[in-house]
Amino acid sequence: MSNALLQVENVSRFYRLPRRSLFRAPPILAAVQDASFTLERGRTLGIVGESGSGKSTLARMIMAFEAPDKGTILFEGHDLNALGRAELRQLRRRFQMVFQDPFGSLDPRRRVGWSVAEPLRVLRDGRDIAGAVAEVLADVGLTRSDADKYPHEFSGGQRQRIAIARAIITRPTLLVADEAVSALDVSVQAQILNLFLDLQDKLGLGIVFISHDMAVVASICDQVLVMRKGRILESGAAHDVLNTPAHPYTKSLLKAAGT
Repeated sequence: MSNALLQVENVSRFYRLPRRSLFRAPPILAAVQDASFTLERGRTLGIVGESGSGKSTLARMIMAFEAPDKGTILFEGHDLNALGRAELRQLRRRFQMVFQDPFGSLDPRRRVGWSVAEPLRVLRDGRDIAGAVAEVLADVGLTRSDADKYPHEFSGGQRQRIAIARAIITRPTLLVADEAVSALDVSVQAQILNLFLDLQDKLGLGIVFISHDMAVVASICDQVLVMRKGRILESGAAHDVLNTPAHPYTKSLLKAAGT
């Protein structure tokens, strides 16, 4: 049996930009071009690059928020873009996303327990919701009583823990973390990165970790892809890419990070 959790095969995504002239076709932006990689179960893949490199576009396609214009994305053997809406909704319990800003997934008017449980309600999961929320809050280092509080009562790091709890309450096999620690202080970043590693060990998660920060990627990832202007310039085992980079752009990122 294959150990592949996620397979991205020759994926491209193009955007039509606003027309600059009545007499010319609108320009086309190649946000991602011919991206290919495989993530194995229980492993962490880092996708690193500067703003505009295509990282977040690739993340949206992995999450099936957008469809590629070319290529295939297979999750647990399923072609995500060949599924119907109902099939995709049911499969989505198996792959979830953690965003940079936890307020994107936390309603400030609702108690934390309500927000954490939302994926279960969407999926019409039959589990005891209060028990599931208490269990998942404990998984991320919070308490049962935190379910009754509002997001503004927590620090930034705690809010990110809540967002992670929301993402793992369906017990997924894949997490996509898009700049999930970039808004946090360095000391808090380390705590959240350790939490990701602990959850990976406990739940067997595969993680796609998207960042512009080479130092962050170096601390958590097994494999690394380096992107620039929509293309993967270099990929391989994290140790190899970070210690003996082959591409000048990778070297410049490492120099800027001081790693």
